[in-house]
Amino acid sequence: MASDPWQGHDSTVLFALLLTGAPALIGLTAYLCSRLAKEARRRITPIRALRDASLTAVTVALALYLWGLLHVLFLDGQEQAHECERHRPEGVPELVGRRGDFVPLRLVCEASDGRDYSVVIPGYINPSVIVLLVLALVAAVASGFMHHKQRTPTPKEG
Repeated sequence: MASDPWQGHDSTVLFALLLTGAPALIGLTAYLCSRLAKEARRRITPIRALRDASLTAVTVALALYLWGLLHVLFLDGQEQAHECERHRPEGVPELVGRRGDFVPLRLVCEASDGRDYSVVIPGYINPSVIVLLVLALVAAVASGFMHHKQRTPTPKEG
């Protein structure tokens, strides 16, 4: 029920993310491993290196995100409530709810005074995913820019 204050993460979305993310992770990892073959290493260019760096950052970010999802998957509602109680900061009154967010990935415990705090998901996952996705974006844009510059003919002066 959407109005339930103790809802946590939607299990349908959780399973959909895990069932699509795992094959994507395997495919990206297989592709990146193929880039380590002797023949592929001989044809390396700065453009390809940036593309592969971008894909590597995306792959690691996806692996970390899936790792965080597994933390949620293996805790049922009762265990999540126990984690909320166990990690309740000093001075926080009774808990009135719990919600699960997928972006950023977190399980939020809500207190009666309006404050909330996150539990279960390791603290390094969201910042690491953000940094890796920014790195992936920078490498992809640099690769695209270099590719465009290489393909665009320079005007001849004459």
